[in-house]
Amino acid sequence: MTTQVLTANQLKKEAPVFGQLSFDNHEQIVFCQDKDTGLKAIIGVHNTILGPALGGTRMYDYQTEWDALNDVLRLSRGMTYKAAITGLDLGGGKAVIIGDPKKIKTPELMTRFGKFVHTLGGKYYTAEDVGMETSDMDIVREVTPYVTGISESKGGAGNPSPVTAYGVYMGMKAATKFAYATDSLEGKRILVEGIGHVGEELVRLTAEEGAHVIISDINEERLEQVRLKHGVEIFKGDDLYTESADIYAPCALGATVNDQTIRKLKVKVIAGAANNQLANEEVHGPLLQDKGIVYAPDFLINAGGIINVNAEIAGYSRDEIMVKTENIYNTTLDILNKAKATNTSTNVAALSIAEDRIAAKKESNTQK
Repeated sequence: MTTQVLTANQLKKEAPVFGQLSFDNHEQIVFCQDKDTGLKAIIGVHNTILGPALGGTRMYDYQTEWDALNDVLRLSRGMTYKAAITGLDLGGGKAVIIGDPKKIKTPELMTRFGKFVHTLGGKYYTAEDVGMETSDMDIVREVTPYVTGISESKGGAGNPSPVTAYGVYMGMKAATKFAYATDSLEGKRILVEGIGHVGEELVRLTAEEGAHVIISDINEERLEQVRLKHGVEIFKGDDLYTESADIYAPCALGATVNDQTIRKLKVKVIAGAANNQLANEEVHGPLLQDKGIVYAPDFLINAGGIINVNAEIAGYSRDEIMVKTENIYNTTLDILNKAKATNTSTNVAALSIAEDRIAAKKESNTQK
């Protein structure tokens, strides 16, 4: 008889879904596949205590399907807390489609994905995210009502990116006030990593206020376009995280605040649009606190997008969207002050508020 010795990679593949580190009592994980269109997708529903799960669909060419699963688990959990901390009657969900959107995305693939969303009967509403456009949501809308962020011409709230960026801008100003006793960004050196739809809008808002904005992205052509359009500086160094600045704004993928980068960072504020910025929130939140870096929790300050698309479900106006998004400034200050008063990390302070709201709703539901 021979004994099989599994490599670390094989062990990872053998681990069950419920054993993934990112699994956090998720209610439902749906794996979707369609041979004809090439669709491979995962829908994660984390929590629906406050309401139906809402979260965008991300299309990305993941290295492995396990990476895709880990991403949807982390992102859907983040959406639960994002809705709760913002005061919305929504739960948390997310979807990922595996593949390069430039190569495999077709109307047929989006239609098939929409049909999978529809099978959940309204437990999950999808929306636009990385690798998606408003036009893709319009296609999904043809086969299911459980989608938000469709074109304004079709009665929707439109592209959520500008509203997301405005919320991040409000959160950044609040964190700046906490760190510097003024919320003015004029003259502040801001490192913006990632200049997609949200990142570029954040660049515009901060540059127009007079900040010295330094941009970084893997797409050199896009960097030059944004530089010319907004009069900002392209980062030319070897390591962005060692650059002296006032504010670091991560606006690409998550986990850029980690063991390596925290040691290098020379900023007083972290405030950006990326989801799951802390590679390990239990470790890196306290590390930032110890280093005296003010961290504006990502799931709070990037909530403008969910506020925008929720308008299609809740039926509030464009003016209300902007009022709710602007209030991210006040909520951010409240959380930063609570963290200081309780000597906890800002991430823990924010999570506790969100968890208290979910727990109260769960208790109320139980008593009915």
